[in-house]
Amino acid sequence: MGRVTPKEKTTAVLLFSCKDRIGLVSRLTQLVYEDGGNILDLNEHVDPVEQMFSIRIAWEMSSSSKEPSELGDIFKPLAEEVNATGEVHFLEEKTRTAIFVSKYDHALQEILWRQKMNEFPVDIALVVSNHMDLKDLAAHHDIPFHYHPKTKETRLEQEQNELALLKEYDIDTIVLARYMQILSPVFVQEYQNKIINIHHSFLPAFVGSNPYKQAFQRGVKIIGATSHYVTDDLDEGPIIAQDVIRISHKDTLKDLIRKGRDLERLVLVRALRTHLEHRVLVHGRKTIVFE
Repeated sequence: MGRVTPKEKTTAVLLFSCKDRIGLVSRLTQLVYEDGGNILDLNEHVDPVEQMFSIRIAWEMSSSSKEPSELGDIFKPLAEEVNATGEVHFLEEKTRTAIFVSKYDHALQEILWRQKMNEFPVDIALVVSNHMDLKDLAAHHDIPFHYHPKTKETRLEQEQNELALLKEYDIDTIVLARYMQILSPVFVQEYQNKIINIHHSFLPAFVGSNPYKQAFQRGVKIIGATSHYVTDDLDEGPIIAQDVIRISHKDTLKDLIRKGRDLERLVLVRALRTHLEHRVLVHGRKTIVFE
């Protein structure tokens, strides 16, 4: 687990975005070709309102003349010319990830099972919690567990301890697997668009706490789950994945919670896989998710 050697980095992914103009796809693919790359997958999108161009290109780079650390350099002149944002990643490199949990285990269990099946390129480096309930589960998977209890008075101090811990473990991505705490703006800013949350509601409906109770009281016929990047605005970050399940008047609140937890697990791992495979571009409050 962890970082891979340069020779193992054979599949590169470019995420590139700028104002739309003629010829961008041609110029980008030509740069890949000139470096000896063989394109495996290409998806592009132009926002018809904002006229923003976005693209994801994945290519096999065993014939590249560049070292992996230098690969991004071939796109810099074009990026500067069109004022674009762009990043190059490698699918073989496992993303160093921390899982934050409270007492619920279903989301964490699902991620750990998927990791064991090698379904996505992730290195779960540690589990952080404000309760001790899931310590044994982390230990069973040989993952370090860090207990950081929080009160209103100690929350900010504990967050600083957590930030130091994340830097020590070289964490890139954080997953809030039903972590029942609100993160401070300082914490969120440190990992902008790298904190993935699962909310037990089809946002923007029923934000905040007890969404299943809210849904039950309204008599809705569909409940959902939403995975999104965390921002300073509670439950309003850019959405990565969503899904719904039908319910009826026969379902009790307990039934809603049971069905909802199944949905939460699937939506969270779908969002995590999409993030780890570098298929998400964030534009303001929205995302482009390349299938």
